[in-house]
Amino acid sequence: MRASKYFALLAAFALMLSVGAFAKDGNSGNFDLQQPAKIGSAVLQPGHYTAEWTGSNDAVKINILQHGKTVATAEGAVKELPAKSPYSAVSMKNQPDNTKKVDEIDFNNRSQALIIHGGM
Repeated sequence: MRASKYFALLAAFALMLSVGAFAKDGNSGNFDLQQPAKIGSAVLQPGHYTAEWTGSNDAVKINILQHGKTVATAEGAVKELPAKSPYSAVSMKNQPDNTKKVDEIDFNNRSQALIIHGGM
């Protein structure tokens, strides 16, 4: 009786962890920058990053992480693509001061993209 109680508790805990992992995957994605670019008020150097977002599709808070630490924040929106993106891609706009600003991030094998509105 006692063993079955512990087993049920362990199973419930494992289920909660797996559900949390799936939920996070839906609101995060990896991308690479090939050149310096601005996201929010931060200028990020070339490298590998993770975007995590919370909120409704038309108003999300975006955190950009590198090595598990937040390096930039911005506001944006989730854009539904007509088909899954075949690769990760970052679209940028030129700024008046000749810098680049990240405008959109498409994620590999996903039908959602992030539109970056600006800093927080």
